[in-house]
Amino acid sequence: MIRILRLYLACSTFAFAVMPACAQISFTTAIDLALKSNPKVLMAQADVDKALAAVQQLRDAYIPNIVGGSGIGPPSYGFPLGQPSIYNISSTSLVFSYSQRDYLRAARAALDAANLRLKDTREGVAEDTAITFLALDRDMRRQTALQEQQGFADRLVTIVQDRLDAGQDTPIDLTTSRLTAAQIRLAHLRAEDDTVADQAHLARLIGLPAKGLTTANDSVPPFPATSPDLYTTAPLTSPAVDSAYAIAKSKMQTAFGDARYLWRPQIYFEGQYSRFAKYTNIQDYYFRFQQNNAAVGVQITIPFYDKAHQARARESAADASHALHEADSIRDQFFDSRLRARHTADELSTRAEIATLDQQLAQQQLDIMLVQLKSGSGNLSGPQMSPKDEQNARIAEREKFVALLNANFEAQQARISLLRAAGELQAWIATAITIQPATPAKP
Repeated sequence: MIRILRLYLACSTFAFAVMPACAQISFTTAIDLALKSNPKVLMAQADVDKALAAVQQLRDAYIPNIVGGSGIGPPSYGFPLGQPSIYNISSTSLVFSYSQRDYLRAARAALDAANLRLKDTREGVAEDTAITFLALDRDMRRQTALQEQQGFADRLVTIVQDRLDAGQDTPIDLTTSRLTAAQIRLAHLRAEDDTVADQAHLARLIGLPAKGLTTANDSVPPFPATSPDLYTTAPLTSPAVDSAYAIAKSKMQTAFGDARYLWRPQIYFEGQYSRFAKYTNIQDYYFRFQQNNAAVGVQITIPFYDKAHQARARESAADASHALHEADSIRDQFFDSRLRARHTADELSTRAEIATLDQQLAQQQLDIMLVQLKSGSGNLSGPQMSPKDEQNARIAEREKFVALLNANFEAQQARISLLRAAGELQAWIATAITIQPATPAKP
């Protein structure tokens, strides 16, 4: 019985190994995987952790550190050159500094910028994933339509060849049908390339193998019925713009701290304890030698003249000015891109509506032709429908359907970009899945 069970398990394992890998992924799963495993999101999260550590480092400068050591050595020749100690403990900390407070405010502004950059990165990855998901869905449906169109074109070539042999068509008709079939075959090859590229890109976004990766079309949430109002309800900034201004604020605080370095006191706490060794000759040179020694005090320094630090302050001020102007530039680019996204979305929506009507018209004409082929046109003196006309009509209908798929995808892509520009991308995605936003790190 055990041998039979082992044989069954081995056969099952082999069967699963030879089965082709095919993974259908839903829209919500793709977004969730991308936000958890995408390298861009992980890098942005690492920047947040780094900024938080910088804040803690500047804040913890006020906490005394503790350092231990030892200076054991044999008796010295003549007057001792050092103080051989069995062990020693020292502690230092910053008590007061004008610049330190500015540097701490700069680090906190940098932390805010990192959190905003993480939010913007998450939105960018979600947008890229959503568009790529829709592109792959379009690619698969387009390939199916092109395969059907290729079959109609091949049948058309056969029909025209038979008609040419019967003397009903000309060589030009045969050449035209073969050209149509070749053009459809080329379009099919290009569509396959797009499918492979979009499949690989989506796989890299979500961290899954590209082979056999497919999409579930019914998992895509419906788009809002109306476009967002960019003039009344949309926010005036974006996470990228806010992050740029936070960076500028951080650099301004750093420049302010560098400028307040000279002529301002800096106070440090210092403490030390040492236990000296008796087996050296140090006690021969000190009248009141003792093993246990300790000292506690404060050190006050006031820098009066430092040309290098003055140059550094000017550099920091120029860097802060550059960051502020760069933030203004990013803000202007955001406004321009948002307006373009609104106009592009309206235009592509109209184009998608035209493509829909065009495809419906081609389908209606095909239906009429199929009825005429079955029952006749009823007009013996007029032109009669033939299988050649049927294949041409089917090819035209599939061509309109492919154009409709492309137009719909371009409109969806523009709508997603518009939703992100209006700050409503997360709300749209949340209609399908609740995405937990990244929790801003607090010092």
